[in-house]
Amino acid sequence: MPNPTAAILIIGDEILSGRTRDSNTHYLAGELTHHGIDLSEVRVVPDIHDRIVAALNDLRATYSHVFTSGGIGPTHDDITADAVAAAFGLPLDIRQDAYDILAAHYAATGLEFNAARQRMARIPEGAALIENPISAAPGFTLGNVHVMAGVPTIFQAMVASVLPGLTGGDPLMSQTYRINRGEGVIAEALGVLAADFPDLSIGSYPFIQNGAYGSNVVIRGQDAGRIDAAMTRLADLFPGED
Repeated sequence: MPNPTAAILIIGDEILSGRTRDSNTHYLAGELTHHGIDLSEVRVVPDIHDRIVAALNDLRATYSHVFTSGGIGPTHDDITADAVAAAFGLPLDIRQDAYDILAAHYAATGLEFNAARQRMARIPEGAALIENPISAAPGFTLGNVHVMAGVPTIFQAMVASVLPGLTGGDPLMSQTYRINRGEGVIAEALGVLAADFPDLSIGSYPFIQNGAYGSNVVIRGQDAGRIDAAMTRLADLFPGED
């Protein structure tokens, strides 16, 4: 049975402008791989309500899970909660449990729980909260959509809260073999190998080192025995390379 699938929707002008580097995709991909969920698409959209709604509706109809990153803070351009509510056709309002979590947090820190911060307690009707042990402001899950903060440390904490509750499949395993030859030399042999092992993913990642061309060949799959067999064949084709 194939693994569940996932997409991540990165939301924010700061990503598209290059001002902020996205590290959440890299982190999520690794965690999903270990959990047996295949990350199948990454999409980045600006802070534009209709673009977020359209992307979200497309992705949630296509994949088992959608993770969003960004746009759930206290400022005017944090519109992800509004867009998610619109995508599902649900009302959005301050929810008491989220409000209480935030109120307790700001009381403990001595900071004012002002109107801007109260915006982070707005949750679409029927959503389940995602714990945020770092800054208290919760994310939420609605259907197959998991709405998370963009700040990497908070995003990672929210992923840790959500993943144990998701059904995964077989974790993806991989092995790497270094070949000190250019891709043009090894391409034909790799094509034959890929045809003989259609259940595996065989990727070639070229490099240049000290002026010489080479490639790291990565073999991925869910069957350790098949990966071993493909690696043995690869080593026979290019002995002593690794």
